[in-house]
Amino acid sequence: MGEKTPIILFYGDAKIIMAENTQGCSGNCSSCSKACSSKEGGSLIEPTGEYNNIKKVIGIVSGKGGVGKSMVSSLLSVLMRRKGYSVGLLDADITGPSIPKTFGINSRAMQNELGILPATTKTGIELMSVNLMLEENDSPVVWRGPVIAGAVKQFWHDVVWGDLDYLFIDCPPGTGDVPLTVFQSIPLDGIIIVTSPQDLVSLIVKKAYNMAKLMNIPVIGIVENMSYVKCPDCGKEFKIFGSGSDDIAKELSVPLLAKMPIDTSLASLVDNGSLEMVNCDYLDKAAEAIEKL
Repeated sequence: MGEKTPIILFYGDAKIIMAENTQGCSGNCSSCSKACSSKEGGSLIEPTGEYNNIKKVIGIVSGKGGVGKSMVSSLLSVLMRRKGYSVGLLDADITGPSIPKTFGINSRAMQNELGILPATTKTGIELMSVNLMLEENDSPVVWRGPVIAGAVKQFWHDVVWGDLDYLFIDCPPGTGDVPLTVFQSIPLDGIIIVTSPQDLVSLIVKKAYNMAKLMNIPVIGIVENMSYVKCPDCGKEFKIFGSGSDDIAKELSVPLLAKMPIDTSLASLVDNGSLEMVNCDYLDKAAEAIEKL
């Protein structure tokens, strides 16, 4: 490999992708006379880079924000790495990236003649996030939807992930441009839906579930975050946000893989950039389900 150089933030490349893929496109292939790879192949799935060999790709999604997708994505990456697997983590939440902070990564991404080089955490997890390309961590990413979608595609194709057993994709909330890009462009082997135990849980889960089913993507299971808080004195569990995931999981015939509590120790590890030191079994069942894919 040649000398590594700092990667330049790709506003220009992303805009080129937007122009190539969206200019004059109505989205209706049946009425379009233009020849394009998507129309000819009948699929929008894009290949990853030539230097990549990724065995399984898992999306972490939700119907709304603030439920802990990034925490679940990071914890699963740590768990699978501890099991001896080679693991990558793609931060697809372009406008709200948080993964580098979680793992204490402060350096900028680099590139060489092969492509963009992911950062590597202390335990060997390969990681890519737009925050690794910003000169300042608090710089806003003020991009429109098609440009953001183009960035996600570049993370899939242009990053030199190498040989991975599992690539986890931390998706932004909802069912808009970026989740749709992930679902359409990247060959997902399954998704895990993260939710919280409010009364809105059924609506939140169903949106993500129906989107996955619409696009023929398997739903591995549901993770309920902020399920309860445990009293440090008596050990009693308090469900301060209510409950509801059991019923919706049964209704959809989807496994409820975990009920994660509100755990201040996890927040402390994230703030210190040392999540890889975590010691909990909250997502063991989810990791086992992923191994069975």
